[in-house]
Amino acid sequence: MKITNYLLIFSKFLAVILICFVGCKKSTAVASVEEKPAVVPVVIKPVEVNFGNGVNLQPSYANNGVVKFGWELMKQYTKIKTVRIEIEPDKVSQGKLWIQQALSNGYSVIATYHKYTVLGSDDANEVVAAANWWKTNYASLSASGAFTINLINEWGSHGITAKNYAETYNNAISIIRGVYTGKIIIDCPGYGQETTTAAQAISGTGISGVKITDTDIILSAHVYRNGYNQNKGRNINISDIDDLYATGRACIIGEFGNEPANGPVDWSAIVTHAKSKGFKVLGWCWNGDGGTMNMVSPTWYTNPNPAAFVPNTPYFDAIYNLL
Repeated sequence: MKITNYLLIFSKFLAVILICFVGCKKSTAVASVEEKPAVVPVVIKPVEVNFGNGVNLQPSYANNGVVKFGWELMKQYTKIKTVRIEIEPDKVSQGKLWIQQALSNGYSVIATYHKYTVLGSDDANEVVAAANWWKTNYASLSASGAFTINLINEWGSHGITAKNYAETYNNAISIIRGVYTGKIIIDCPGYGQETTTAAQAISGTGISGVKITDTDIILSAHVYRNGYNQNKGRNINISDIDDLYATGRACIIGEFGNEPANGPVDWSAIVTHAKSKGFKVLGWCWNGDGGTMNMVSPTWYTNPNPAAFVPNTPYFDAIYNLL
């Protein structure tokens, strides 16, 4: 009887130890899982735009805008899906015809308010003037069909603050929203090169929370061999594209070209990287450049209404091959 009692006590002791052991192992296993959670990567997807790659047109400064575009030649180069047309504010009637021609030839259109005397200006009144121009003229310009508004070409200096940039565009965008509900393209400041400033204006980083509040916008960078990001104290490079991409807004390369010849920027690498991120890209320019960056010949300044145009190689190939 005594031995039996000892055996009973011993078996109960072993049962207690076993329960404790199993409980401790289970607790340890749970702790191990909690200490090493699975990492789910965050994937940013590019915001889609409703147009494709293409080229710029600058007809305002030749023959009072009465020019031939060479649609027949353009149609032979099928990677061109979109034309970005730069319109001086006194060329409304011509601009209406330009847009009409582009749409009737099957191209998507970006129409840009382009006042050459204020490129790089920090005067907020110029952006308000552009917004009011759109408010006044959008109905007439869009009579032939829909297009995307590029609010103003290359407004803002390299030194403008993100706060001033954001406040100015908030004011201007609110004016345009009275007549237009589509996406609005806004150029990065510094002639399209200050991508860091534009990104800060979206996030509100470092500017007391002031930011561009309208989310239905498209950020546009301009890429040339001499491009400079003053905010970062260096020439532009592919990381600037990543900064724009990280804003979560739609982004494009609104202009790109290979001048000046001795510039230090790897412009084609930047354009290629932007395309890999889903940016649409627009080469500068089919015709209308005041220098050598014309994709076709003759230029409008030489002959605004020739019988035919031909590709201006090798510049044509350098631009077209990146579309």
